[in-house]
Amino acid sequence: MKKIYTGKTKDVFALDNGNYLLKFKDDCTGKDGVFDPGENSVGLQIEGVGDVNLRMSIYFFEKLNAAGIKTHYISANLDDTTMEVIPATPFGKGLEVICRHKAVGSFYRRYSDYIDEGADLDAYVEMTFKNDEKGDPLVTKDGLIALGVMTDEQYDAIKEMTQKITKIVADDLKEKGLILYDIKFEFGYNGDEVILIDEIASGNMRVYKDGEYIDPMTLSKLFFA
Repeated sequence: MKKIYTGKTKDVFALDNGNYLLKFKDDCTGKDGVFDPGENSVGLQIEGVGDVNLRMSIYFFEKLNAAGIKTHYISANLDDTTMEVIPATPFGKGLEVICRHKAVGSFYRRYSDYIDEGADLDAYVEMTFKNDEKGDPLVTKDGLIALGVMTDEQYDAIKEMTQKITKIVADDLKEKGLILYDIKFEFGYNGDEVILIDEIASGNMRVYKDGEYIDPMTLSKLFFA
């Protein structure tokens, strides 16, 4: 195996069979020791978070694949906290896709003149470039097309897939009395096909129960209880 990328929460290795191996880590994004999925840098380590993030990713990737939603997932190994995936080309130098059901986090900080904190949003989708130095700048559909990052059709496919996947995740959480406020995804393309990549885990979502925020480790325990 050859390491080809060191990420905040995962490392990526190239396999001899042409696929990639993702190694999940216990690092979390945040600031001043407090977890925040919207932050741009690693802020803390939570022992075991890599394992539970992988477990949740396995659960949702298998569910999405069964539902006919294309992902990069092939298989996983819980013993060494790894997931084998098909190769995919990311959009640009990395793009995050956020789906929001509630006005919190960076969305509320930007638009607090126009909306109350915690107000409902109708599966609002926004995209940001992954760039720590520039604070993950927002980018519009027209901007993505003008910059040559993606086509009009790819944008529409990503938005539709994002809302479908978010509904699946939110419905599962709701059955357990948990409310999804927002979630972030990454997409890439394999040939002509847009596919979901990266992970679907507690570290990539904000979830509340009875009005109280649930941290990633507690969320994973509640989810698999």
